[in-house]
Amino acid sequence: MANKSFKVITLGCKVNQYESAYLKETLAGAGWGQAGRDERCDVVIVNTCIVTQKAAHQSRQAIRKAIRENPGGYIAAVGCYAQALPKEISQIEGVGLIADNRMKADIPHFLIKGGASSKTTVLLKRYETESPFDFLDIRSFPNRTRSYLKIQDGCESLCSYCIVPFTRGPYRSLAPEKVLHMLEVLSGQGYKEVVFTGIHLGKYGVDSRGDIDLVSLLQMVGREGYPLRIRLSSIEPNEIEMGLIEMAASERWLCRHFHIPLQSGDDRVLKMMNRNYTTREFAEVIEAIYSKIPHVCIGVDIMSGFPGEDSKAHRNSCSLIKDLPLSYLHVFPFSPRPGTAADRFKGRVDPGVIKKRAAELRDLGARKRNLFYQECLQEEFQVLGEGWDSEKPGVMKGRSDNYLPVLFHSDHIRENQFVQVLMERVEGSMVIGSVL
Repeated sequence: MANKSFKVITLGCKVNQYESAYLKETLAGAGWGQAGRDERCDVVIVNTCIVTQKAAHQSRQAIRKAIRENPGGYIAAVGCYAQALPKEISQIEGVGLIADNRMKADIPHFLIKGGASSKTTVLLKRYETESPFDFLDIRSFPNRTRSYLKIQDGCESLCSYCIVPFTRGPYRSLAPEKVLHMLEVLSGQGYKEVVFTGIHLGKYGVDSRGDIDLVSLLQMVGREGYPLRIRLSSIEPNEIEMGLIEMAASERWLCRHFHIPLQSGDDRVLKMMNRNYTTREFAEVIEAIYSKIPHVCIGVDIMSGFPGEDSKAHRNSCSLIKDLPLSYLHVFPFSPRPGTAADRFKGRVDPGVIKKRAAELRDLGARKRNLFYQECLQEEFQVLGEGWDSEKPGVMKGRSDNYLPVLFHSDHIRENQFVQVLMERVEGSMVIGSVL
């Protein structure tokens, strides 16, 4: 299998994207060539997702497309879909390798050493109570200005709608010394922003028996003074401590950006979801963040059409969102997953009603986003230049620390450079600014 060409197709979350970067880097380091998007290649790895029915369908589509577009090629289906439903994947003719999340670190070595054969190989390894954190030592990332770093894996929350605990195993955390090592490596490679990712990020350190948690890890990061900023991926509302809020308010290197799952704005539905907070507690967290951190960006996940969600529950969600200082919404229609408690719940909502409610929530989210952008006008923010706009010569696009997508004219600013920008107006989904 030496000198082969390959590509990695990634579906799903930031953790998957981080793990795909490891697959790419390891194969490229062995002399394999990464094929272009529309080029045929010898090996295709599809890093799958199964968090929703749509994600599972897209994973199957990606596997079949890889088989169809790469005749004679070797197709590997890996990740959460393989973890949960390996037998279902095995029914797709043309799949050469089925490997779950615990085997991801071994996949490149399996391929490099010539493990591919004409028969389907299945590499599955069950999670155990003391399963170790699978550390993937990544030195580069496709996006030059932003890198992901997986510092936590696993979930034990057992939300009634979610299959992730069955595909990602128990809580595991990357040792703090390895976190610092990776930040040293990534900053040395020129990255200006690192996103801390995890399946249940707020549980970082819980497996270390109380020796460290997310806040104390960030304090360690802050003492090192790396020339980059840290952004946090999704974090649960009941795991946002005041210490974290105060740190985001005072430390310039920690992005003023929280992405927080709400899922429902109705207490009865939250209880059925097995979410361990009330709408009042959620609102108190949001208000605390907003009151302490100027121009903070607060994004929220919200689900539409959970079994038993009546029109009153939907109105409660809309009302709560309207009343809170939120910046954007990610809206998800309920997706029944076999093996979860909610798959057996009565009171399924009609698909047409779910679609209508989701559309209403997305419209509300768009209005929230525009209001947040407007509130940031005539203020200056530190923006990381990410690249040139393909349609506007001399215009660079970038992100502020509080997640504003910004366009600004530049004659001398280079990519991957911090710059102070005054926000001047909103055009569509972008904020237009000028360099100070």
